[in-house]
This record gives sequence, C-alpha cells and structure tokens, in this order.
Amino acid sequence: MRYIASVSFGKDSLAMLLLLIEKKEPLDEVIFYDTGMEFQSIYETRDKVLEILKNKNIKYTELHPKKSFEYTMFDKPVKHRNGSCSKGYSWCGGRCRWGTTEKNKSISRYLKDNYGNKYKEYVGIASDEPQRITDNSFKIYPLYDWNLTEKDCLLYCYEQGYFWLEDGIRLYDILDRVSCWCCANKNLKELKNYYKHLPKYWNKLKQFQKRTNRPFKNNKHTIFDLEERFKKEEINQ
Repeated sequence: MRYIASVSFGKDSLAMLLLLIEKKEPLDEVIFYDTGMEFQSIYETRDKVLEILKNKNIKYTELHPKKSFEYTMFDKPVKHRNGSCSKGYSWCGGRCRWGTTEKNKSISRYLKDNYGNKYKEYVGIASDEPQRITDNSFKIYPLYDWNLTEKDCLLYCYEQGYFWLEDGIRLYDILDRVSCWCCANKNLKELKNYYKHLPKYWNKLKQFQKRTNRPFKNNKHTIFDLEERFKKEEINQ
C-alpha cells in the first residue's frame, strides 16, 4: 500500500502535509497539480517544502494540464449542446469549474495508472468542511480525523513560518481562499482586496477580461464593471 498526499500548498493541505511528517504517519509521495495560475507565494511555499521532502526522502510529483490553462480558457474549440461552437470555456468558476474537473481527473488518473488499487490518498479537508468529504475508500481525511478547523490549519502554518506573502501582504489576511488567482468564485470582498492590494493580479484579470465576453461575477459584472464600482466606493468613503 502506498500513501500519497495531494497538496495545493494552501493552508489546509500544507498543514496536513507538515503534520503527517511531524506525526510520522506513513507517507510515500506528495502530488501537486500546477494549473500555471497559482499565486507566486504558492510556488515559493512549494519550493520551501521541497527541501523538507528531499531531506525526508519523500517522492515529489508535479502534474500539469495537457494544454495550458489559457488555451483551455480562450482558444480550445468547444461544442455546445445546441450544436454551436465557440472558443474556450472562459472563466473557471461557478457551475463551470472546468479547471477543478481537469485537476481531479488528472490526479485520479495518475494514481490509478501508477498504483492500481493499492494506494491511499491524503486529502486536506478541514473538520469544519464536512460537506466536502466524499465516501471514497481510497481517500483519507486527516484534518477531519484530527478535528482541525481551517483556522487551526492557518495558525499552525504561521507557527511553522509559512505566510503566503505577496507584496508584503499575507494573502490569507485579504482572501478567504488562496486558489488560482483567476478563479471566478472569488467573492466581492476578495475582489476589492485584489483591486486595493494586489494590482499585479488585478491587471492580469483585466487583460483576461479583454479576451472573453463572459462577465466575471454572477454572469453580470465584468472586471471593468467591478473596477468602476470599487472606484466609486473609494470616492464615497
């Protein structure tokens, strides 16, 4: 039996990985699926952890999409049920979480191809997210078993020296989730913090919006609409 941890290098999966090592739980491999759209601080966290894995002789595997994220987003030929065709799936989020679907399929395919039915996959879902846990005999949810909440995981990571800094700002101080920076599931509070504190990523979102007609938020508001809203809110403060 092989034990593999799926790690995004966000707070929950990182806390899980560090605790698995600390508690000396069986761990043979760590898998990271790189969308190519991660925050720079995620890559910096990964690089820091790679040293630990190397010293512990734990295998590290990095998976990537078959085609680039941007190709699938803007250029991939897409056939619709009504027979029409378009280019790309546009923003990933809401009911169209094509990036998440591809990620999950890629990890499952890798595990099945390499280990058949002889593996267990550690998944970093905190104890206050029971709705995300599935009844799957191949998956183990250590954080849930250890009764660790999302807040517990973040505090533990901070204690271990991981802060996800972007331009001197801790991402978890301004974002609920440090998922792909172009994820359309970001809420208005998070998006306003992009606009105020993360101009590099906000400008990238604007460039993406120029390449798609689909609004970013609730199928109503483009990134440019949101920018005008945030500007007005600043004026009226």
